[in-house]
Amino acid sequence: MSTKNKDLEIAVGKMLVAEPFMLDPNFKRSVILICDHHEEDGSIGFVLNKTLDMKINDLLATFPVFDAEVYYGGPVQTDTIHYIHTLGDLLPNSVEIMKGVWFGGDFDELKNLANLELLEAKDIRFFVGYSGWGTGQLYNELVTKSWFLAEGDFNFVFNKKYFDGMWATVLQEEGGTKSVIGQMPKLISLS
Repeated sequence: MSTKNKDLEIAVGKMLVAEPFMLDPNFKRSVILICDHHEEDGSIGFVLNKTLDMKINDLLATFPVFDAEVYYGGPVQTDTIHYIHTLGDLLPNSVEIMKGVWFGGDFDELKNLANLELLEAKDIRFFVGYSGWGTGQLYNELVTKSWFLAEGDFNFVFNKKYFDGMWATVLQEEGGTKSVIGQMPKLISLS
């Protein structure tokens, strides 16, 4: 959907941030990197701040021994694995989604790079499933204030020190009321 409102301009490389009172357990306090967006087809992204207690070799026995964690990308097709990385042109058919961050690419070549020890865990993030929206759906969720958009940030994508408190950090960077809400604990007792 075209709009002149910059707050509603969905684009690859932007982060989708759950509004503070989002109740959906799949997305509560989530930060999602938008990796694909077409007005006529919808949007795809990956939750950046929900880790799973597993490594890539726990899921793919045919992948070379590689010490990389796997993250929850979203509730769609949780029987699939996706990845974002910093390899750029080293991985054919990958797509740059923001400066220094690439999506997908040739999986056989990825395994080859791991075998040759040209791939390090700090350079890639694997996701089980993805977050997806049909035509106009994400725009409508932005209008109804389920989400807000923030500029993509390489550190939030690849710097582990930001993963655990990412949602609160993004809200604090937004400032104002969001900053205050971002400092609230997950569970608040009114008694």
